[in-house]
Amino acid sequence: MPELPEVETVRRGLAPVLVGSRIAALEARRPDLRFPLPERFGERLVGQEILGLERRAKYLIAALSGGEDLVMHLGMTGRFTIVRDGGRETPGDYIHETGADPAHDHVVLHLCDGSRIVYNDPRRFGFMVMMPRTERPDHALFRGLGAEPLGIELSADYLASRAGGKKVNLKSFLMDQRMIAGLGNIYVSEALFRAGLSPNRGARSLADRHGAPTDRAMRLVPAIKQVLQQAIDAGGSTLRDYRHADGASGAFQDEFAVYDRAGLVCVRKGCGGTIRRTVHAGRASFHCPRCQR
Repeated sequence: MPELPEVETVRRGLAPVLVGSRIAALEARRPDLRFPLPERFGERLVGQEILGLERRAKYLIAALSGGEDLVMHLGMTGRFTIVRDGGRETPGDYIHETGADPAHDHVVLHLCDGSRIVYNDPRRFGFMVMMPRTERPDHALFRGLGAEPLGIELSADYLASRAGGKKVNLKSFLMDQRMIAGLGNIYVSEALFRAGLSPNRGARSLADRHGAPTDRAMRLVPAIKQVLQQAIDAGGSTLRDYRHADGASGAFQDEFAVYDRAGLVCVRKGCGGTIRRTVHAGRASFHCPRCQR
């Protein structure tokens, strides 16, 4: 499943085409994806101008001129293709043969300038919902989400306030979307390595007995922000040959320090440890037991 940097890469690829455009027509080629498509989908979309395209956690949100938001989630195999001027662009595409199979083109937005935005999803784990913009903060998809990891809300004080007294380990704590929204498995492993923290350490170690942030929390926040920003700048990570907006593969996988490197020597200078694979809540974790404590 694409993580936050990959979804942000998709957003950046779509935004120049979508924002400021008006929807001329909608093709919904089936009634559902993971969930049923919105009621009166075409009626609510056609004629609307797209005022903005933002990302919250792993959701893409198109702000419509009529006051509603179109919320889109890519699921495991969802991808968008931009068709215009006789060419095709694939922001955030996975290089699968199924990605080019029109049998899986389930939703098509026709824009007034003649461009088309095609949503293809072989496994149909993605979804689209609509809601009044004013109701978004209280909607079930959003009301329980934690801090946006690249926003100012994520701070050492925030982590300490959420982690104090927690009995879970750091890996599980950071993967909890109620704590930090959109932070996924790969980047948790990489951020913990950069901060020198073991995924097995208790989350409560981010706060002292007075509830103030510890040095560990101080190290972890910049590590999270840096690893996500570097992944976005690199176009994401190549999982199943992930591609970004210009069709080139994401490059951040070339910079992995621990993820998927079990049995290899730690890259931290002077460490000499061996990367270990463990499992937390059914997800693979990778860390160096020598330099991550």
